[in-house]
Amino acid sequence: MTRPADDLLATTRQALNRVRHETPLVQCLTNQVVANFTANVLLSLGAAPAMVDIPEEAGPFAGAASGVLVNLGTPHAEQRAAMTEAVASAAAAGTPWVLDPVAVGSLPVRTALARRLLDQGPAVVRGNASEIIAVAGTGGGGRGVDATDEVESAAAAAGELARATGAVVAVSGPVDLLTDGARTVRVANGDPLLTRVTGGGCALGAVLAAFAPPTTPEGAAHADRLAAAAAAVTVYTVAAEIAAERSAGPGSFAAAFLDALYGLDEETLGERAAISWA
Repeated sequence: MTRPADDLLATTRQALNRVRHETPLVQCLTNQVVANFTANVLLSLGAAPAMVDIPEEAGPFAGAASGVLVNLGTPHAEQRAAMTEAVASAAAAGTPWVLDPVAVGSLPVRTALARRLLDQGPAVVRGNASEIIAVAGTGGGGRGVDATDEVESAAAAAGELARATGAVVAVSGPVDLLTDGARTVRVANGDPLLTRVTGGGCALGAVLAAFAPPTTPEGAAHADRLAAAAAAVTVYTVAAEIAAERSAGPGSFAAAFLDALYGLDEETLGERAAISWA
């Protein structure tokens, strides 16, 4: 099935406006390296972050949140328990949750955890090409958090993973690839400086959670989850392009990126978005 890119652009504009109007509450169970940057990205975008990641709090909070991010970057024992609790609660409540399988494949503890969590129905799985190939069970992962595979080489694994889990699978790279197992979207925006800032990829998982529609039957009936995820990636990567033009290196890029997310408007999205069905 193909649809004009104009439809995707219209969805992107509507999704950004919805986030700014509704201020979704995004619970982040994320790694200790990127928590501050992730919170600032959500605030700049117009969402509300909540870093609730301890047992006995994570579960009840996930039932009330608008979206949940589970990022496996530094999954110590207490956080692993909280992640399991939060995912079960989110699944029961229809709260969309995003799995970011950081460094899965090359490290055993998080690999086993990722595979258990996949059984709970994530709305989105986001990772680099090597992580997606590994979590799909068709490869051994990359070099720690770095990909050793190209985006297009993960296309088949992403499709299989989407069909097996019911999730939208987002593969990050120079051209991002997203699929629901039947359709594919590519987003050709972004800038390499995103890879020079700690949390450049991880914070995208939180943005995907902010944009995701509820996983209840009512929510699913009125929303295209693949288009919503593509909207999140488009907003994020267009802001990265703008920030790169205004910065001299990674330090100034990080600040400029937050400013670009805050100031992004519909006209700029129309001028810059390189989003297509393929």
